[in-house]
Parts: sequence; C-alpha cells; structure tokens
Amino acid sequence: MKKLIYMDNAATTPTRQEVLDDMLPYFNIQYGNPSSVYSLGSRSRTAVEKSREIIGNMINAGEREIFFTAGGTEADNWAVRGVAYANKDKGNHIITSKVEHQGIIHTCEYLEKQGFAVTYLDVDEYGIVDLEQLEESITDETILISIMFANNEIGTVQPIKEIGEIAKERNIYFHTDAVQAIGNIRIDVDELNIDMLSMAAHKFHGPKGIGALYIRRGVKIDPLIIGGGQERNRRAGTENVPGIVGMGKAIELAYENLDEKNEKLIQLRERLIKGIFDNIDHVRLNGHPTKRLPGNVNICFEFIEGESLLLSLDMEGIAGSSGSACTSGTLEPSHVLLSIGLPHEIAHGSLRLSLGDNNTAEEVDYVVEKLVGIVSRLRAMSPLYEQFKGGN
Repeated sequence: MKKLIYMDNAATTPTRQEVLDDMLPYFNIQYGNPSSVYSLGSRSRTAVEKSREIIGNMINAGEREIFFTAGGTEADNWAVRGVAYANKDKGNHIITSKVEHQGIIHTCEYLEKQGFAVTYLDVDEYGIVDLEQLEESITDETILISIMFANNEIGTVQPIKEIGEIAKERNIYFHTDAVQAIGNIRIDVDELNIDMLSMAAHKFHGPKGIGALYIRRGVKIDPLIIGGGQERNRRAGTENVPGIVGMGKAIELAYENLDEKNEKLIQLRERLIKGIFDNIDHVRLNGHPTKRLPGNVNICFEFIEGESLLLSLDMEGIAGSSGSACTSGTLEPSHVLLSIGLPHEIAHGSLRLSLGDNNTAEEVDYVVEKLVGIVSRLRAMSPLYEQFKGGN
C-alpha cells in the first residue's frame, strides 16, 4: 500500500495523540454523568468546565459564553435560527454572503420559507465581501449579520474587524463561522466585535462530533434543544465529556507556537503553488493571494474534471478535495467558485489541497510531480483540450 500523503486538512485533521490520551479515561474510568452529584459525576463536570475555560481563554471570552455543540454546522444553525426566532419582534432581516458554508446558506434559505428576508452579499474575484454593499443592505429590520471568518474552499480571510465595527455601530448581532480559522488565526472576540462564533474540534486535531458556539453575554437567542438544564438550559442533553476534554486539549495545542507553525505552512503553500504554476499551464489560483489561510491551495486546472483529478491523485496515495459538488449527486460546481466569477467549465476543474502540521517539502514536491503527469494524461483525453489546441 502506498504511503498516504494527506492534504485535505480543511475537511478534517487527525486527532493528536496527546488529545486522545486525555480523552480515554472519560470513556471507561472517569465515566460519570456531569449532572450527577456524586464524586464520579463531579469529576466529569470539572473536566467539562476546565475545557470550557480553556476554549474561552483562547478567543478572549468568558467560560460562561462557551456552549458545546455536536460540531460547526450545528453551531451555525443555532446562531442563525436562534437569533432569528428570538428577535423576530425587532426585525426579520438577515445579511450573509454568497460564499458561506452550506450550514449557513441552507439555514438562511429555510428561514426565508418562514417569512424572514435574507440578503446574500456579493464577493469580489478573491471571495471578499463588499463592505459598501453590506452597509447599504442594512435596514431597520436587520437583526443579524453572519459572515464566515475564512472560506473553507478558497481560504480567503474576510475583513472581520471592519464587519464587526459596522454591526456594532448599527446595534446588530454579528456571527462568524470560524470553523476554518480557529487553530490557524489568533482571534479576540472583543477586539473584533464578534457576538457569536462557531468552531469544530476536528479542524484543529481534535475529535469529530464536538464543537462550540461562543455567545456573547446578553445576546438574545433561543435555546437549541429543550429538555434538560445542560449548557445553562440552552442545549439539553448529556454532555459529550470525552469530546469536550479532547476539544479543550486540541485548541490548547493548536495555539502553541502558532506563528512558527504558520510560517512553515505558508512556505509549503507557496512552494506548492510555485511548483504547479512552473510546471503546468492553464491553471488559476482561487482566493486571495495573501489574505488566505496559511495551508490553503485552491487551483483550477482548465479542460479537466476535478473528480477525475481526485481519483487519479488517490491512486498515487494523495488525498485532496475538489470544489466540484459532483460527489453530492449534482453536476453543479462549487457555489463559491461560481460566486467569484468562474464559468462552469473552469470551476469544474478545481482542486483544493489543504496543508497541515505533518506535511513536508518532500511531500509537496512529490504531489507536484504526480500532478504534472496526471493533468497531462487527463487533458490528452479531454475533447475540450483538443478543441482548444485546434483553435490555437
């Protein structure tokens, strides 16, 4: 079996051994229910609250402002729906962008069916929202602005501080989906005027199935799940203690030596981009060239399909992802790539390689080498490429 070269860290990351070690006792030794009054339960409660405090400290929030969820999508749903329903007496208008994660877009589309009005902001060729359009879209009915911190596909980082200032000036709640940003970018919710923030542990070497929503004290929001007193009556259900412990440890480790880790990732990212552009023609880098996540590389290869590219890479032991949504049963390409102005035929040939702590320069060079051969072979079978060559 070929060695796996994993370059899909934006999809998920391997759980670090230190995280797993901290989690294990809470499966079969310290297994008490945190709501129980005896010592076995209270030890679980202490572990939960310790992680809550750690996570809060990492974003300059109070521990009582951190609410655990089953992941980032759940946190996104809660933030948008919870604020919408709790504040419908004040207004029914929400502002978001066309390049959000589906957890936001589909929630907004659902709310539109419930009578809410939603404005989907345009983005420029790099995927950055138009701040003037944002300000012009605000009405007396606007109750929420939800703009992601960093895009999950093209890696572009939004002007979050400026958006937060606009929201604060107009007394509008501001939520950001920071699932891709947490663990990669230092975030201070006070400095950035963020009222709610979504995160997911498996994006920063924690376990899957656990996330959190930061909710600033005083935000008016409906409960997510009713039926118990957990998470201060806002999300009922017995807490995922091992997951919560793992999330706390993972975020702590993620921010150790962050600047050094990011410098390494940026070097690898630029090496990968340069290797592709130096050896393959008719390619396009998607996303902002510098205002992007340190490990994100999203490139379109003209005249080929992203799915074929992924399958060929997999045969070489390389794991990446495509902006094309073919795997979800539709022939439509990524809504993000269409929103930045790419035509369908180019958007279909996208490849996202997201680098992580474990990647090396040797792996980057190997991927470039394999891509050169794969792209050449796929283009040789492409009628579009033949047509292009015939016209030149």
